[in-house]
Amino acid sequence: MEPHHVTPPGRRRLRALAGLLAVAVLAGCGLRLETPPPAEPVPDALEIVRRTAVSDALYVADQADAVVDRLDGRRARLTAELERVAADSRAQAAQLGGVYDSGLEPTEPPTGSPAPSSEPVQAQDVVDALVDASGRSRTAASTTVEGPLARLLASIGAAQAVSAQRVGAYTEAGPPPTQVATVPAPDGTDIVEVEPSGESPAADAAGSAGSGLAALTAASPSPSPSATDDGEVSSTGGDSDAPAPPPRGLTAADLSTLVASEDSAAYALRLRAALRTDDRRAALAGRADTHGARSEAWALLAGTAGTAQDPRRVAYAVPRGAGDGALVRSVENDLATTYATLVGTTAPDTRGALVDLLVDSALTLEAWGAEPVPFPGLPEQADDAG
Repeated sequence: MEPHHVTPPGRRRLRALAGLLAVAVLAGCGLRLETPPPAEPVPDALEIVRRTAVSDALYVADQADAVVDRLDGRRARLTAELERVAADSRAQAAQLGGVYDSGLEPTEPPTGSPAPSSEPVQAQDVVDALVDASGRSRTAASTTVEGPLARLLASIGAAQAVSAQRVGAYTEAGPPPTQVATVPAPDGTDIVEVEPSGESPAADAAGSAGSGLAALTAASPSPSPSATDDGEVSSTGGDSDAPAPPPRGLTAADLSTLVASEDSAAYALRLRAALRTDDRRAALAGRADTHGARSEAWALLAGTAGTAQDPRRVAYAVPRGAGDGALVRSVENDLATTYATLVGTTAPDTRGALVDLLVDSALTLEAWGAEPVPFPGLPEQADDAG
C-alpha cells in the first residue's frame, strides 16, 4: 500500500498565495491596457508667461524669415534688418528656455501667436508682430511674480520695441506711435510727464538702419514704441488715464541711485547742449530737461527733494572727447541697466513705470545711433555674446 503524503499546512498556504498573486498580475495587465496615455502637464502661470514669450519671439522670427525669402535678394538694407530681427528673436527665445517639449504628442496647438495666413508676409506684418510681442512682454514683465524673468521680459520687450521702429521705417505707415514714459508721483494719483520739444538728431552711427526719426512727429498714445520730432523717444505706459502706482520694493538706496543717475544724465547733456550752436543743441537740451524732471520726480517720491539726504550735486564728471551721440548713448545705456535691474527687484503690478523707462532708454539709444541688441539693459548678455 502506497504511503499517503499529506501536504503540510504551510505549503498549502504558499500555493494559495502564489495563485492569488498570479491572478493579481493578470488583472494588473488588464488595468494597464485600459489606462489612458499620459497627458501633457498643466503649466502654471509662470510657465504660461514663458511659453507665450517664446512663441511670440519665434513667430516674429518666422515672419521676418518669410519676408526675406519673398524679397529674394532685393532691398538689401531691409533684408539685413529682417535677418537681424530673426536672429535676435531666436536668441531671445533660447534665453527664455526655448520651446517646452515633454516628449508627448501635443493635444492642442500652441497659443500666443496668430494663426498662419495664406497672404504673402509683408514688412508691416513683421512690425505688427513686433508691436504685439513687445506689448505682451512688457505687460508680463510688469505683472509676473518672478523678478529675474520680469527683468528678462522687460529687456526683450524693449528690444522688440526698437526693432518695430527700425523695420517700420521701411514701411509706408512708418514706425508705430507711442506715448511718453512716465514717473509716478508720491501719492500715486498723478504722473510726472515731460513734453518733448526741438529737432530730431540724425543717427550718427554708420550702418544704422535709418530709422527716419527726423521725419516723425509727436504721436498720440498707443501700445507701441515710437520717437518724436526732437529725438525724444516715448514708450507705452498702458492706459494714459490710469495713474501708475509707485514701484514697491525700491529701497532708499535704489531711489537715491535713480535721483542721482537721472540728474547726472541731465547735467552731462545740458553741458553739451551749451557748447553746441547747431540743430543738435535743441535735441540735447530737450533730453536734458527730460532727465532733470525725472530726477526731481524720483526725489519727490523718495521724500528727499530739498533735504540733506537729496543726492543731487552741483556738478558731475562728464566724459571728455566723446561725440554727442556717444555721450547720449553712454548715459542712456547706464540708465537702461539701472531700470532693468530694478524691474527685477520690485513688486509685480507696480513696476510698470520702470519697464517703460527701460524701453524709453532703449529707444533713445537707437535714435542716437546705437546698434540694436537683443537684450538692452542686460550687460551680462552682451558679455556672454562677446
